[in-house]
Amino acid sequence: MTTTYRAAALLAAGTLTALLAAPAAAAAPAPPRPDGPALDGSGECTFPMKKQIEGVPWPLQRVLLDELWQDTRGEGVRVAVIDTGVDDVNPQLRKAVDAKSGKDFLKPDKNNPSFGDEKRGKTDGTVDEVGHGTKVAGIIAARPVKGTGFVGLAPEATIIPIRQNDEKNSGKSDTMAQAITYAVDKAGADVINISQDTTQPLGLDSPMAKAVAHAIEKGVVVVASAGNDGMDGALKKTYPAAFPGVLAVASSDRNNERAVFSQSGPMVGVAAPGVDIVSTVPGGGQCVDNGTSFSAPYVAGVAALLRAKYPKWSVAQIVARIEQTAVRSVNGRDDHVGWGVIDPVRALADQPGTPASSPVPDPGPPKPPAPEPARLTLSETPQERSERLATYALGIGGVLVAVVAGTATVIRDSRRRREAR
Repeated sequence: MTTTYRAAALLAAGTLTALLAAPAAAAAPAPPRPDGPALDGSGECTFPMKKQIEGVPWPLQRVLLDELWQDTRGEGVRVAVIDTGVDDVNPQLRKAVDAKSGKDFLKPDKNNPSFGDEKRGKTDGTVDEVGHGTKVAGIIAARPVKGTGFVGLAPEATIIPIRQNDEKNSGKSDTMAQAITYAVDKAGADVINISQDTTQPLGLDSPMAKAVAHAIEKGVVVVASAGNDGMDGALKKTYPAAFPGVLAVASSDRNNERAVFSQSGPMVGVAAPGVDIVSTVPGGGQCVDNGTSFSAPYVAGVAALLRAKYPKWSVAQIVARIEQTAVRSVNGRDDHVGWGVIDPVRALADQPGTPASSPVPDPGPPKPPAPEPARLTLSETPQERSERLATYALGIGGVLVAVVAGTATVIRDSRRRREAR
């Protein structure tokens, strides 16, 4: 059976809540839990899709994939997607998802008619009643298939499906902490993608902060979306994006500018495409959506490639490489797109020397060479003046001679004509 999901955004108890999956037939979405990290995307999608999107999505048109993948496609790297679950039926994800390592921290709705018997009762994180987590996973590691130009940025990476939230925003900050710890200690994650956020302040002593710190200490790159509450232009901190060491991702549009919905704040590290984003949906096919939820996995895919290419690099070095190689509109960082819009090919390019552990501002445009002093020319000397006047006199004399000679000739010819008469 085909199911349609529609997004709605609510602001409650200081928590940004973007409900991606309120069923179209429902009268109103359930209120979110005050401390629950919210899903932060928007859009409408019907799935499973009977037809695939044939063309190459615009973010991939900007990437020379052969050059990006000349050293690695992410093989051996494990990326945990902590989200609404990740469907492993979609052909582009069937070989990407490691269901044996997945986990469901919620209880799937066994009465949901959208899924067949093979999905009911599953606790391995492969039940995605929303479609959100499946889209996130596809941007990271979707395998290429005939009939579509869409593919993940790290198409040989492995996805660890972890279901921690749903259309009711049942996930809480504490269950998020449990999911992060599970991904690190039990599932062997190298990269963690979290496309959820809360604006409720969380201290460094909170369970989620401790879980994030534990992941980073273990060498796991944590990528998180900045949130979609940026319409008012106010600067805010969102979590887990604002925790130390997390690479927080804002959304950019086709012009490499901040998407109007993208949350700005001091935590933003980079921006990535987040408008009209194509990705996989449960059951098969793809659809288009918007949000920082889909910018974060774009960055997580690049992080997976870097982890595969440079397995000995620290988390800080990988994050710094992504930030340092971003396309910037200013010399340094700002609160809207961080250090700039991510450039996957440039991030993976070989660079000599020891990798930096933090980005630095650009030196700025080169200074123009100092202007040479203008040459001062003296007035003409008396000799030069005499020579100039003599030249003028000679020229004038020549003209007068020509005039006199011409006049004499005319007079002579005139006399001869009269005498001949």
